[in-house]
Amino acid sequence: MSSITKTLAQFGLTHNQTKIYLALLELGEAKVQDIAKKAVVLRTTVYEVLEQLKNLGVASQYNRAGVRLYMAEPPRKLEQILESKKKSVQEIIPELESIYNIGGFKPKIKYYEGFEGYKNVYKDTLTAANKRLYAILSMKDMFDKLGEKYMDDYIANRVKAGIYLNVIRIGPHEIKPIWPEGPKEMRAVRLAPDNFVFPLTMYIYDNKVSLMSTKRENFSLIIESHEFMQTQKALFDVLWQASK
Repeated sequence: MSSITKTLAQFGLTHNQTKIYLALLELGEAKVQDIAKKAVVLRTTVYEVLEQLKNLGVASQYNRAGVRLYMAEPPRKLEQILESKKKSVQEIIPELESIYNIGGFKPKIKYYEGFEGYKNVYKDTLTAANKRLYAILSMKDMFDKLGEKYMDDYIANRVKAGIYLNVIRIGPHEIKPIWPEGPKEMRAVRLAPDNFVFPLTMYIYDNKVSLMSTKRENFSLIIESHEFMQTQKALFDVLWQASK
């Protein structure tokens, strides 16, 4: 199986759909008998498959001088179809997640050590299906663990993914005048009360709570639990109101 045929199969095309679609691409526009000859598929089957390809949006039909002709849509149409499918799936993910949680969901805990563990957590926050992060963190600690360059790249990826951040930062640890709040940065910032001490970095999203220690203890956790997330989110909301 060629790489093209294999990829089109992964896209969802059947064997005959792939043969006829490729024949259409080569022919440009053609009558059914020409398509059947090129694809080496029975003419009666070609009619049925062409209707399927039209419904998928990768082929079209028109008449010229009373003759029915078919042609393939531009290959870029495959990308557009995939993007449309992806968008549709993303829209129903929150509902599917709620069904998944109700249906006998068991909490999960992932434990990591070292710098790669920190990176695993940050990568996971970029999967937030509800496009919202709630965080408590120290800028100084973020610099110490992964450095400013890594964090700048992470922030750029977060914004690109359309994920908004509500963050409570530790005032005495604001070591540089960067990472402001605003719509461009997709970030709202408040500083915790002066007497507030929270050594861990915490992110809340979907049904997860991620925790990262300082370099001293050098560990990370991703806790997937709806009830634990609700509890931490409620505490976050109280602290958010007390912060400025």
